[in-house]
Amino acid sequence: MKKPIYFIVVLLISKMTVYAQSFNKEIIEENKPIQLLGKINKQGLQTDPYNQWFSKGYEEYIPNQNIIDSLKTELKPYTITLFMGTWCGDSKREVPHFYHVLEKSGFSIDRLTTIAVDRSREAYKQSPGGEHEGLNIHRVPTFIFYKDGKEVNRIVESPKNTIEEDILSILKEKYTSKYSSVQLINEILVKNGSSYIINNIDNLIKNIKDSTDSLYELNTYANVLFYSNKKEEALAILELNAQLFSKNADVYTSLANKYAYINDTTKAIRYYKKSLEITDNKEIRGKIKELQTGLN
Repeated sequence: MKKPIYFIVVLLISKMTVYAQSFNKEIIEENKPIQLLGKINKQGLQTDPYNQWFSKGYEEYIPNQNIIDSLKTELKPYTITLFMGTWCGDSKREVPHFYHVLEKSGFSIDRLTTIAVDRSREAYKQSPGGEHEGLNIHRVPTFIFYKDGKEVNRIVESPKNTIEEDILSILKEKYTSKYSSVQLINEILVKNGSSYIINNIDNLIKNIKDSTDSLYELNTYANVLFYSNKKEEALAILELNAQLFSKNADVYTSLANKYAYINDTTKAIRYYKKSLEITDNKEIRGKIKELQTGLN
């Protein structure tokens, strides 16, 4: 009878070990820690080198106590998923503040899921466990609030006021997230596909031009799509962005770079030339010459 019992105990210990190891995976390059990746927790953030910015930001942040008192009751029924990068400046600034606010509010940390996404180009802002899929994670940190299993709202990249003020506004249903144009275009893309974007660029521009402050809003979103193997969708977004910011050389350079990456030399040259029409650039002229040589 002892052998089966021993086997069960070992199996349970083994499962617990695997579970423990699933958190705080660290990527090491040249004997140096580069980033945490996948599911992480506060314990992981309190290890060096991450603790150098986490603990400092946590201890120095002083939230508004009146708002904290409100959150103590308002926040309880929610769950939160946080996407961040341990390599990202915005995450290094905002995530320690966020943890501080949650803990001051008495929020149960086991209702928070924290995912560290990748910095590499091949898996840009992706998580190895696929937790990012379908959630439109185009900037980090992104704090997603859920109630009864449904997303209520999110704070993207940085709060509009303070972390605690933005959280309370979300709970009171008085919050509009940043980058609303990206959210709108993502919903349209998911529902109708990339061909719809291309065929309706003029109407889409009318809908988002007043809420899109910078070409980098849609550009960053497109980069995430492109490197998550959704190249057709990314190119459609970049074509839209090029017409939205048609007087900016960078928007054409970005589009040309993507076409060059997939070896569509003709379109790459076309958009590099459009970039040069706005701003002369020695590097761009060199790229055009190199691509034209390859065509001959």
